Amino acid sequence: MRTRRNPRGVQCLISVLILFAVGGSNRKASADDAPPNIVLIVSDDQGWTDYGFMQHPHIQTPNLDKLASQSLVFRRGYVPSPLCCPSLASIITGLYPHQHRITSNDPPIPTGMKQAEFEKSAAFRDGREIMNRHMEAVPTLPRLLAERGYLSLQTGKWWQGSYQRGGFTHGMTTGLRHGDDGLIIGRKTMQPIYDFIQTSQKEKKPFFLWYAPMMPHEPHNPPERILNKYKDKTSSLFEARYWGMVEWFDETCGELLKYLDDQKLADNTIVFFETDNGWIQNPTGTGSVRSKREPYEGGVRTPILLRWPAKVKPQECEDFAMSIDIAPTILTALGMQPTKEMQGLNLLDEAARKKRKTIFGECFTHNAVDLNEPAKNLQYRWVIDERWKLIVPKDEGAKKKAELYDIVADPYEKKDLILDAPERAEALRRKLDAWWKP
Repeated sequence: MRTRRNPRGVQCLISVLILFAVGGSNRKASADDAPPNIVLIVSDDQGWTDYGFMQHPHIQTPNLDKLASQSLVFRRGYVPSPLCCPSLASIITGLYPHQHRITSNDPPIPTGMKQAEFEKSAAFRDGREIMNRHMEAVPTLPRLLAERGYLSLQTGKWWQGSYQRGGFTHGMTTGLRHGDDGLIIGRKTMQPIYDFIQTSQKEKKPFFLWYAPMMPHEPHNPPERILNKYKDKTSSLFEARYWGMVEWFDETCGELLKYLDDQKLADNTIVFFETDNGWIQNPTGTGSVRSKREPYEGGVRTPILLRWPAKVKPQECEDFAMSIDIAPTILTALGMQPTKEMQGLNLLDEAARKKRKTIFGECFTHNAVDLNEPAKNLQYRWVIDERWKLIVPKDEGAKKKAELYDIVADPYEKKDLILDAPERAEALRRKLDAWWKP
């Protein structure tokens, strides 16, 4: 694990109970007011139904089920974009992709060049540098938390060059794409996380942990002991391998959460869980269907869990939650102000959650067309208003048309209602255009 020392010292925080007080509090600070540690667990390519607590009939996730039982659970959680790189950038910045401008996984690929060749080219390196600069141009959670004395560790998936470019004080990734050395986390070891937590404890500083392993992401190669549990539950070996990967990922989450318990850190640690984008396994081969990279529920929906034993009562919530809400929630919990560009909510503010009836999202090309103009990479925009979801392609025509679904009655979006409810569709389109019309 590589480190870079943070020159800022620990700063005392006012009581986090200001979140729940009206007009402030005169209570004196105490040890109970120590700033919370923060752990962000990000699953990689996992379907929104693929958990025990989401009632999957076969997949076993006992550790995440336990976490859910201890958490504020948002079953109607969403990411703004169903692709790894822009989705992760939105989590760490609290911004939509069209705001932070990291809309795609990779830079524009020259005509006639294959992806493997492209990744070794100067055009690829130059393009990724532009994307990395976009990350440096906006506030990130690690940079903002450093102002309050936090140490921060990046592990797993990270697309923006060195961990330092995201503002982390410690990290595993230093390369150009995906995560390089950081991708061993979970699949091979958890030790860098334990070492980092011990460092933070020795330095008496609160910590922020980014745990984003490439799991259950392909390659789907779970240990044989886990795979054997699922071989007789499906006729598809591809499904069995994916289901096994989900359970293997769950095991690693259990190891991390147990370590927090063993170190007596769990009570004052905020744990967030979500996935970067959805996944519906193709039962006849590798890859996904109607999910990753697409605007359907299979691509953009995820449960979001928020555990903070010292402050938050476990319960299930039917309000909307989005990954762009994570940064504002954490900042507000520390008595800090979210940046004016952040459009997400503080998920601990029940009144704000109840008031929000509409959420938005966007889908872009895998390889960007233009690294500085998000609109040129756009494929779809979508809006959900209570139970109604409108999907609008960038270039509407004979081949691509807007779609309307009742996602409460039809969560798998099998019946397009656009011809049955044109006035409702038009009203949703107006809301979508008011949010962002490229």
